[in-house]
Amino acid sequence: MTPTDKTAPSQTDAISFEFDLQHAPGKVWRALTDPVLLAEWLLPAAGFKLEPGTAFTFQAQPMPSWDGIVHCRVLEIEAQKKLRYAWAVGGMDTVVTFTLTPTASGTRLALVQSGFKPDQKQNFAGARYGWKMMGGKLVDLLARTP
Repeated sequence: MTPTDKTAPSQTDAISFEFDLQHAPGKVWRALTDPVLLAEWLLPAAGFKLEPGTAFTFQAQPMPSWDGIVHCRVLEIEAQKKLRYAWAVGGMDTVVTFTLTPTASGTRLALVQSGFKPDQKQNFAGARYGWKMMGGKLVDLLARTP
């Protein structure tokens, strides 16, 4: 199962994906909040705690125009239902929201990254590509994790 890109063609300020997962909400929640699991599908997290206001970072491979650090802050937590955090890279400040909805066969996971500005088309395209790739890694992780 691959993520379904729900971003409207005219959309330029938010990216939206949906995953229909054959896993219980608790298992999906753990993949979104356990730093060991986050490192397997998203990026290594430093300082991550499930407490509103907690500042943490994700660390990627540095590139010529980027130090590889994503600065984040937990904005909202509803256990096994919703996780929202600020996501800042360079001059780009966005918000990432994960929403979990139980289904008859598992969990529907909605992922939205919002707050892109009109002059951030390259960032938007890069983030869209990245979430599709990382979303595939999340699906693989869930399939092999008890």
